[in-house]
Amino acid sequence: MYITAGVPVDGFTYGLITPVLGFLMAMLGSALGLRCTVRGLTAVGRRRSGWLALGAVAIGTGIFVMHFIGMMGFTSPALPISYDATISYAGLAVAILVVGLGVFLVGHHHTSVPALLAGGVITGLGVAGMHYLGMAGMRMDGSLGYDPLIVVLSIAVAVVAATAALWFAVAARSLGAAIGASVIMAIAVNGMHYLGMQALTLHAHAEVVGLGGRAPLETLMPILIGPIVLLLFVGLVVGLDPMTADELNTRSERLGTPGRPPARLPQPQRG
Repeated sequence: MYITAGVPVDGFTYGLITPVLGFLMAMLGSALGLRCTVRGLTAVGRRRSGWLALGAVAIGTGIFVMHFIGMMGFTSPALPISYDATISYAGLAVAILVVGLGVFLVGHHHTSVPALLAGGVITGLGVAGMHYLGMAGMRMDGSLGYDPLIVVLSIAVAVVAATAALWFAVAARSLGAAIGASVIMAIAVNGMHYLGMQALTLHAHAEVVGLGGRAPLETLMPILIGPIVLLLFVGLVVGLDPMTADELNTRSERLGTPGRPPARLPQPQRG
């Protein structure tokens, strides 16, 4: 437990449960989203746009779920804290839209270095935007303050890691590399979140200090149910529509070494 502006605040009320669960949910959303982005690289027309949009939904929802799982561990025995559902869901929309810009940029320009860099910056800003808009949805008899230097550092972590994750995702040729990309993206989301929380100071109105806090689990679970179901739906879509051999060959051709024909996957024999 640490003290901010004279108000006791515990960032890990349930110990390692919330950070570990949040990391796993961020990794799930990232894995699904990056998988959809890779699918978009092999598709054309509306099918490509559909996969890229689904990827943005998965990554944005994973960011949202991770953030509010982390906030379950943020409590104060001296100050009741609740959350505005409208602003919270606005954060989800912002995350999906901003991450979508980055994903579509990469999806339509493939492995172009400028596209990857721009996509990483935009995606990282989407991660940061979700966090700080989610924090703006907190309701209490007090106010929040931030250390500007740590805020900038948290955004930088999100941008750098998101760029690396996108690069791994579009260049990955193995399951290990794909998992690595998901881990890097999850690190971006979690690193940004907990750095952002370190930048926070909580200023409470003197007359409400000591009234006791409301359990965040009660206030946040209703907000999380819909996004968690949405994330599971994306997983179902990805699981029921695996990449075909033709799509894998198309991806290999687009990622092949210039001047050297990429290896083709064996085609099934026709009787």
